[in-house]
Amino acid sequence: METLQKESEKQIGQFVAEDYRTAAVFSKYKIDFCCNGNRTINEACEKKGIDSNVLLNELHNILNANGEQSIDYKSWPLDLLIDYIEKKHHRYVEEKIPVLRQFLNKLCSVHGERHPELFKINELFTASAGELAAHMKKEELILFPFVKKMVNAKLGEGAVQSPQFGTVENPIAMMMQEHDNEGERFRQIAELTDNYNPPADACNTYKVTFAMLEEFEKDLHLHIHLENNILFPKAIKLEQQFS
Repeated sequence: METLQKESEKQIGQFVAEDYRTAAVFSKYKIDFCCNGNRTINEACEKKGIDSNVLLNELHNILNANGEQSIDYKSWPLDLLIDYIEKKHHRYVEEKIPVLRQFLNKLCSVHGERHPELFKINELFTASAGELAAHMKKEELILFPFVKKMVNAKLGEGAVQSPQFGTVENPIAMMMQEHDNEGERFRQIAELTDNYNPPADACNTYKVTFAMLEEFEKDLHLHIHLENNILFPKAIKLEQQFS
């Protein structure tokens, strides 16, 4: 076991990449583990005014808990991880966006006068929906196929041609910036919804919409984590083997 001092210098993204159960602790303290996973425990705790030892003890409790182990995404081959991200997370986003947009439009028309924050929530989600759709297509058509070609080349199945984008680090930097943008949008949505707590006069549609928004954000956090903290660093390392 590493010392607390050494662990406090460990990056948040590393903890979550090694065991996704630790994400629950970071979420509890509102520490962003996906978009800003490259900060150390010390840096994050200092910014939030949290005792790093308290946080580390909670992390240890999670890691030492018996029961179902977290899925070891880190050990997956890159092509399997890509397929999983597309089939689970990209498909989830595509399925939920039209439903949420319909519900949010309804809430604005029925409850917007008493709860004007709904218009801003709707505006933020609509912007996020458009950006995510374009973002996922760029991954599916440009970045992911190149990573799969590198995986095949390493297995001796074909060669890797130099891509038009130069190095894989270029589209990855763009994707990470876009992840940051969506992370920020959902931070605003969480704030405007009082962390997805519907008001006292909320109807069932209101409650369901807020619950769906919260689920959407949680899925997005895992989605971004898998790419930022596992897929992207591994893809950069793989490319370096061909240089």
